[in-house]
Amino acid sequence: MPYDDYLHDLGLILVAGVLFVGIAAKIRMPSIVAYILAGLFLGPLTGLLSFTDSLELISEVGIALLLFLVGLELSLAKIRDVGPVALVAGIGQVVFTAVIGYVVCILIGFTMMESVFLAIGLTFSSTVVVVKLLDQKKELNSLYGRIAVGIFLVQDLVVIIALTFLAGLGHGEELSVPELTRGLAWSFGGMFVLLAAMLLASRYILPKPFGWAARQPEMLLIWSLCWCFLVVGSAYAMNLSVEIGAFLAGISLAQFRFSDDLRRRVHPLMNFFIAVFFVSLGIRMEFGPVGAHLGSALALALFVLIGNPFIFMIIISRMGYSEKTAFKTSVTVAQISEFSFIFAAMGVATGLIDDSILGITALVGIITIGISSYMILYSDQLYGWCRRWKLLQPFRAGDKDPKEDTPPRVRRDHIIVVGMNALGRAIAKRLHDAGNPTLAIDIDPAKLEGLKCETMLGNVEFQSVLDEAGIDHVALLVSALQIEDTNHLLAHQCQSRGIPCAMHAFDLSVIDDLVDLGVDYLMYPRVEGLKNQNEELRKMGVLPS
Repeated sequence: MPYDDYLHDLGLILVAGVLFVGIAAKIRMPSIVAYILAGLFLGPLTGLLSFTDSLELISEVGIALLLFLVGLELSLAKIRDVGPVALVAGIGQVVFTAVIGYVVCILIGFTMMESVFLAIGLTFSSTVVVVKLLDQKKELNSLYGRIAVGIFLVQDLVVIIALTFLAGLGHGEELSVPELTRGLAWSFGGMFVLLAAMLLASRYILPKPFGWAARQPEMLLIWSLCWCFLVVGSAYAMNLSVEIGAFLAGISLAQFRFSDDLRRRVHPLMNFFIAVFFVSLGIRMEFGPVGAHLGSALALALFVLIGNPFIFMIIISRMGYSEKTAFKTSVTVAQISEFSFIFAAMGVATGLIDDSILGITALVGIITIGISSYMILYSDQLYGWCRRWKLLQPFRAGDKDPKEDTPPRVRRDHIIVVGMNALGRAIAKRLHDAGNPTLAIDIDPAKLEGLKCETMLGNVEFQSVLDEAGIDHVALLVSALQIEDTNHLLAHQCQSRGIPCAMHAFDLSVIDDLVDLGVDYLMYPRVEGLKNQNEELRKMGVLPS
């Protein structure tokens, strides 16, 4: 049965992916590299699997979700303060790397078309890998982290333009010049029409229905995925690539307040499909063609590891940023992107290049992502080493007052109140009015409206939400939720950190468990309300003293 074969193949991919990622975690290797290695093991090394149409389909869905997530990152508010340097450095690096990379590829001996695809692939840096590593180092909100994210967003826009251009080429070798011109005009025209439609929808159509859906997290996820694939279908109907449609769908939702919460919910689903895509990429690699170009792949990898940071060091240091900020930002771009693989795969699908170029791109990716990950994780030590050997002297801009990398704002000694029902709102209001720094958290944006204290939209079941809320530095955590499992989770988080907490004991049946979890104070409004009512009746003389 075809379905049995499909499930068998998918099962092998997932098992191999989990095993290789588990091994890679021990040496802090990025999961993307581990997935590609798992594919190499299943395909070229053992012959257990071959690349099939069904695996190609599910990997394409993963890429659509990846670009949807990247589109969700394109919030202008996040990079407004570093917009100029991100724009100049992003575009400057793309131009220089593409031109120099093309010349290098021609000198190595690749054809013009192969050189174009390889050079473009070398220009993109991996948003997924770098964001994960910066988040792991707790430096995503640092100055250099924000610059890096801004640069990646600029590169992502260039990716979409490149994909649009590729979509317009179709099977370029079979097209005449007039047909090619019409194809490109149709692709770019269609992209701008679809982009305009997305921006108008984001402004006038989507706010109300998605604002309502945001009050129900599961509904928000389903609606967002429906919107993603609706736009993908529209792009397909206009002869645009599904990647473009998914990216524009993400942009249309990125400016909403709930976009951070939505990213957290889409991420696990995206990880599944991305794992299948990169394992499949390894399966389809062939050692024969790649082996013949091993020296070329190593040369291109060296160019990315050294050339890209060199270009960024020049640009960023000349824009008035400190030596350390310029260095740490430059280190983040010393790898090629998952989009490099996508672009090469599309080139193979259109017949413009063969599988050997895709294999070379994957090999360069394995080398650069693997090495650059350690460069990012140990960037401070690497910076100190470069300073001792005076390797950074040529990049000093001479600015007497460079823009320094100031530590990001960290919440400290504040009170977190979770759940903005009537009890939670009352508690948050009283704490704020008493002069306590208070952070109110809820999954429903409507429940956060009108509060004078600081607010945050998110589900506290996600560790990333608690980290962003500053749980490690909190003075007190209060939960007004009537959700037993979530209260247990919060109580455990507080107990493991030695943080005092107060929990809503909304029913007598939950009290014993909360006491066992070490909750410092139990709020039982029914009992407290009855006590207060009796006290007032005694004061009025209705009840005896």
